[in-house]
Amino acid sequence: MKKTQTLARLISEKREEIGYTQKGLANRANIDISVIENIESGQDLFLPASIRQKLAMALKLNPKSIKALEKQVELNESKPDIEALKIKILNQSLKGHNCPECGSDLICRVAIMYDLEDNMIPEPKARCTKCPFCL
Repeated sequence: MKKTQTLARLISEKREEIGYTQKGLANRANIDISVIENIESGQDLFLPASIRQKLAMALKLNPKSIKALEKQVELNESKPDIEALKIKILNQSLKGHNCPECGSDLICRVAIMYDLEDNMIPEPKARCTKCPFCL
């Protein structure tokens, strides 16, 4: 039975094939080792272009082969859950929220923004611990 190819599996297998440790790959690609750990553990499902390019060069891969395995999440901004979540966060309920996309824990905060007249505007912010969902 053939295993489904994932971003984590591709990076891990290619790294081992070349003979690098995680730290060795991080040094070769000039990126932090925590980035490699997060990718190989499946926590990072999509990569910034700069990281993708550095990994591709270090692993002798085409960046498109890495990009093809990244997860692209389509967010539907019209979901009523998102508006309710924003209200809860603005009411300082910062813990215990789940991602509307994957159900994992959200890290929430209220950012203080300023408009052009220097009026303070609280803005709800949240990001998922597992998927690319951001508020």
